[in-house]
Amino acid sequence: MSEQQPTRVALVTGASRGIGRGIALALAADGCDLMLTGRDTAALEAVAAKVRALGRKAALHAADLTKDGAVAGLVGALREAFGRLDILINNAGAARRKAFLELTDADWRQGFDLKLFAHVRLCQATWPLLTASRGSVVFIAGIGPRSAVADYMVGASVVAAELVFMKALADLGKREGVQVNAVNPGSVDTDRFRLRLAAIMRKTGLDEAAAIEHHRQERDVTRFGTPEDIGALVRFMVSPQARWLQATAIDMDGGQLDPLRMSRYD
Repeated sequence: MSEQQPTRVALVTGASRGIGRGIALALAADGCDLMLTGRDTAALEAVAAKVRALGRKAALHAADLTKDGAVAGLVGALREAFGRLDILINNAGAARRKAFLELTDADWRQGFDLKLFAHVRLCQATWPLLTASRGSVVFIAGIGPRSAVADYMVGASVVAAELVFMKALADLGKREGVQVNAVNPGSVDTDRFRLRLAAIMRKTGLDEAAAIEHHRQERDVTRFGTPEDIGALVRFMVSPQARWLQATAIDMDGGQLDPLRMSRYD
C-alpha cells in the first residue's frame, strides 16, 4: 500500500485580488492549502473564505514585503501555520507609470523593492523549505521587456531583472531539486485594467463594451485575459505533469503585439 502524500502548501504573494487571487483559488481547487499575503487584511480574509469553501485550509499574514522584517514575519507565520512549503508564487508588485523626466529615485526604488528585492529575500528565506519538499517557484513577471517602451520604463526594467534572477535561481534549482519558472501575463482584467478602461471611456466617450472592443483591437489580441486564465496555467506548471518545465518564462497574452504603450489614456 503506497504512503499517502502530504497536502501541498502554497504561499501566494499579492493574493488579495486580481491575478494573485485567481492563482490562490486555482491551487485550492487543485487540493492545496494556502498561505495568503498582501497588504489588505479584509481582502485577504475574503479570499481565505473562498479557499475554505473549497475544502482547503487557509492562513493569512498581511504585510508590506518591502519593510524590514516583513519577509521573516511572513515565513514565521507560514512555519507556524503549516510547517512546510511546496509552492511559492511571487506575484506581488506593480511599477508606477510616469514620463522619464518625472521619474524619481523613489519611483525606481518602489518598483525594484517589491517586484524584485522582496521576492529575492522571500526565495532565500523559503529555500530550505522548498528544497526539503522538492517544491516549485513561479514568478508572475510580465511582457514589458519583450519590447520596452518609454511608457513603461520602470516596470519593464524590473521585470527584465526578475526574469534574469528566475533563470539563475532555476540553475540552482536543478542541483537542489526545486522547479523554478515564470509566467508573463499580457493585459488581464484586474482592478488596474478597469482603471485603464475607465480612462479610455472618459477620453473616447465609448460605453464599457465598446471601450473593451476598442482596446482589444488596439492590443490586437483574441480577448483580454482573466485571473482564472493565469491561475489555470500556474496550476498546471506546478503539477507533476509539468515537472520537466524548468527555467522557462511562458507568455500568456492572447497574442498581444502592442508593448504596453498606454500613455494616450493614462
